[in-house]
Amino acid sequence: MSDSVFGPRIIQNLLDTDFYKITMMQAVLHNYPNAEVEWEFRCRNNEDLAPYLAEIRYQIEQLADVSVTHDQLAYLEKIPFIKADFIRFLSLFRFNLRYVQVGLDATGQLAIHVRGPWLHVILFEIPLLAIISEVRNRYRYREVLIEQVGERLYQKLDWLRAQASDDELAGLQLADFGTRRRFSYRVQEEVVHILKRDFPGKFVGTSNVHLAREYQIKPIGTMAHEWFMAHQQLGPRLLDSQAAALECWVREYRGQLGIALTDCIGMDAFMRDFDLYFAKLFDGLRHDSGEPLAWAEKAIAHYQRLGIDPRSKTLIFSDGLDFQKMLELYRALNGRIQVSFGIGTNLTCDIPGVTPMNIVIKMTACNGAPVAKISDSPGKTQCRDENFVAYLRHVFKVD
Repeated sequence: MSDSVFGPRIIQNLLDTDFYKITMMQAVLHNYPNAEVEWEFRCRNNEDLAPYLAEIRYQIEQLADVSVTHDQLAYLEKIPFIKADFIRFLSLFRFNLRYVQVGLDATGQLAIHVRGPWLHVILFEIPLLAIISEVRNRYRYREVLIEQVGERLYQKLDWLRAQASDDELAGLQLADFGTRRRFSYRVQEEVVHILKRDFPGKFVGTSNVHLAREYQIKPIGTMAHEWFMAHQQLGPRLLDSQAAALECWVREYRGQLGIALTDCIGMDAFMRDFDLYFAKLFDGLRHDSGEPLAWAEKAIAHYQRLGIDPRSKTLIFSDGLDFQKMLELYRALNGRIQVSFGIGTNLTCDIPGVTPMNIVIKMTACNGAPVAKISDSPGKTQCRDENFVAYLRHVFKVD
């Protein structure tokens, strides 16, 4: 009998999350242990998730029993920039369900609101999204088998081998970024297993800390949008919020974890803050919205204006990629700047006949005041307070 893609548990343990949640959590512990934040769930493709409410609630309640083991802590201890006091804090950490409200909104759609100390709610986002995605898939796609996952992925690997030269394959760097919208945990595990064994280029790691540990590969990630968004209410002035976020990161990690995310207020506004000081301190930049090649050209030109050889820096692409886009970007940029690619949904929820969801949980407030992301992609801007978005656009001169 063929294996199901659904296992007994959706969230395996505390490390079944994205690595940048761990790295940001340590920075929050050391710099903003008393900051209060709010988060809201959003289904961008407006799918009706109300029929799964009871099961989603049940699975979220299971998070209360999740903790970290001594073996998992020992794994984290070996990472040079993870500090002893943070390890001690993690050993005590539990998901506190009092901070999470789950129900239906006025229109009858799934509504999830998270509110509490940033330090204590930061780890909710990835498990909540993975739970919503897998619960929905268990109802809608019960007949999917694990063999279909492998067959689909091997088709893509065969396509890549046929399209790319040996030299191109030798330079292609790929990571799995697929935890939050995975079809199921077992699907993500199968994808990582296959890529580690058979990816024809360089499989550099996964964002999932648990799978990185299980498969002895590198956990990948630095910071997310929330880091910059929170600083809109933590920094001295709104205008200085991006620089404050970058400066705090530099102080925390002292040259480690040197990939900066550029699209919280858009690439143009980011570059105005990303001066020579930061451009030298950070190893590179991550793209997560807008046209990727145009973004890359802006980054290369910016480094050149600052007198920095772009070939000494790295661009990481992580926005809606598939193998074809990855190869196109690699060919356009190879030799001009180092590139690496993180693919999420198109690896861990790419199964024939399955329509993946576009779901997010975004920070909406910090210390009782609104925060916002102004994306380079239409439809990705998210904030409850339109006046604050307008003010943010005005301050950062974003159209």
